[in-house]
Amino acid sequence: MKFVIIVAALSAVAFAGPQYSYGRGGGDSSEEIPIIRDDRDRDDNGRYSVNVETANGIELADAGTPDGPKGTVVSSGFFSYTSPEGIPVQVKYVADENGFQPQSNLLPVAPEFPHPIPQFVLDQIAFAAEQDRRGSSSGSSSGSYGPPPPRYN
Repeated sequence: MKFVIIVAALSAVAFAGPQYSYGRGGGDSSEEIPIIRDDRDRDDNGRYSVNVETANGIELADAGTPDGPKGTVVSSGFFSYTSPEGIPVQVKYVADENGFQPQSNLLPVAPEFPHPIPQFVLDQIAFAAEQDRRGSSSGSSSGSYGPPPPRYN
């Protein structure tokens, strides 16, 4: 149910926000954008689908069914639009027991792990290993990483 509310809120924000003028003059536009398609369907079992398209290229498609754990709604869909910079944006998503999972080439991606270790880090590790080796060969225990000495209170 939370997801349906979130999708409804996002849709309201997307449609209520200012329309951008790509022509001369820039700035906000008070022009009304016609809705080309607005198909909504819901059955008694909780299944639903929404398909909306506007004349300026905004599209939204969402479908869901109460198949999740404890009767939660599992839904999937996409939305697309053109950014003010003229970049086409499309986001596909699934929302289920694992949360909202968007997919888009415009979303930031974390670096792969394990990532390459920088050379200065490898040099420091080798330097520390060499110090440990020298310390253990001279009989000194100052370079060891054993347990801490007991504390007396």
